[in-house]
Amino acid sequence: MTAKETPPQFVEKFDEEFDVVVVGFGYAGGAAAIAAHDGGAKTLLIEKMPMPGGISICAGGGVRLAVERDPVVEHLWETNDGTTPRSIIEAFVDEMMLLDDYLEELCKVNDATTITIEGRGANYPFTGFDQMKFVEVDNIPGVDCLEVYPHARSHRNGTKLFKVVHDNVDARGIEVRLDTPARRLITQNTNEVRGIWIDGPDGLKAIKANKGVILACGGFEAAPEMQRQFWQINPVLSAAHQGNTGDGIKMATDVGADLWHMWHYHGTYGFRHPDPDYPFGMRMKRHPDWVPTKKEADIPMAWILADKSGNRFMNEYQPYTQDTGHRPLDFYDTGKMEFPYVPCYMIADEDGRERYPFGATIYNDSTIEPYEWSKDNLKEVQNGLLKKADTIEELAGFIGCDPANLKATIDTYNEITESGAEDKYGRPPKTRLKIERPPFYLGEIWPVVSNTQGGPRHNEKYQICNAYNEPIPRLYAAGECGGIWGFLYLAGANLTECFVGGRVSGRETSALENWDG
Repeated sequence: MTAKETPPQFVEKFDEEFDVVVVGFGYAGGAAAIAAHDGGAKTLLIEKMPMPGGISICAGGGVRLAVERDPVVEHLWETNDGTTPRSIIEAFVDEMMLLDDYLEELCKVNDATTITIEGRGANYPFTGFDQMKFVEVDNIPGVDCLEVYPHARSHRNGTKLFKVVHDNVDARGIEVRLDTPARRLITQNTNEVRGIWIDGPDGLKAIKANKGVILACGGFEAAPEMQRQFWQINPVLSAAHQGNTGDGIKMATDVGADLWHMWHYHGTYGFRHPDPDYPFGMRMKRHPDWVPTKKEADIPMAWILADKSGNRFMNEYQPYTQDTGHRPLDFYDTGKMEFPYVPCYMIADEDGRERYPFGATIYNDSTIEPYEWSKDNLKEVQNGLLKKADTIEELAGFIGCDPANLKATIDTYNEITESGAEDKYGRPPKTRLKIERPPFYLGEIWPVVSNTQGGPRHNEKYQICNAYNEPIPRLYAAGECGGIWGFLYLAGANLTECFVGGRVSGRETSALENWDG
């Protein structure tokens, strides 16, 4: 069989044997492997990329925890808007309540210390929005995560949290194989999963999984063909990782899995590098989140966005811009036969350019030359990411729009900024800065996906289910591979889901009897 051929679901003979195989080595895969090992299972942890961490390592590292159970259950029920069964939400929050002690236990492996961030409520003013907190790993004595993971950049403390997980995997002697993608689940012509094909440095192998397989291999951020089947908007740039190509989704549906939440992704708007070979979009600078009616937005944002005609069309500073910033771009004009907001254009002036970097990079990839956004934005002017114009007319020339229309757009925005009048797009008054001091700057803006939420449907025990909600025996999910978020996402909760799903799936799988007795 060649490497490109799809291997069969049936094998005459297995090449190797483990109790549990975990696919994907991010937070979820690491947590699943730890739980399976601690449950007495001989565990194999595989990762398709040459470096571990997945998208997880790029995150902020803040794990969202619940203070009070019942209000948080209500909050997640409301934010999911009926797209996830209440029983699954309740089970999730029950496990969420246990994570504080769990993380402290993990940190003992390398004497890492944590900080608890109180008062950081949820993103939307539903029931229980103020009954949550964050826990982050803030220090690991003697460890420089840039040296340990030179291929990764995270927002805040993501690399530190992964180092804690990584060290726990190593301390248990769990076998890890990098550069080893999963190819197909093996059923042996039964209704249950009995193994998995892997394709590592030693070639294609059929691995017997005595107890089960856990899919913790993320979503489909780097799978544009799959995105086209579920998303209208196109193209959407991946922010951080080339490894998430929907492998778990394909393998799960191959054995009968149902899918959910495939439309939903955590994303925003950002820049496209002028080098067409650079694989990632670059998100714009993150501003603090705000909560309608509860927490005011009071940090100035230095730009506006204009469409191809030079008109504003959205609130550039949404309550959780890093999650929903892409949504206003998702409109197809059938009269003009185009996406009028893809691309659109960031416009700022010299005061804005001097204020802070417009962009920020996060990634986990050892195959590219890391890109660091300059503090003064001038490197981006030199390399073409940003265009510089002395006049509004010149700025309009870059867009290809009517200069008078663009001038009217900026004038109107400046007027409401000065007067404090209500913005028809809903941008909060204190977030507005006038755009008036030349030179002016323009950047081409595209939708960017940080991580997808959809994938195989699972139940309270993280068993992957078919269209009739029946578990597919010996097949489990963890983390982003089939996340529970179906409408509005809760900041930090993907990380919570990694540990909840990892712990539960590892625990459940390791407790099973071997399929061959």
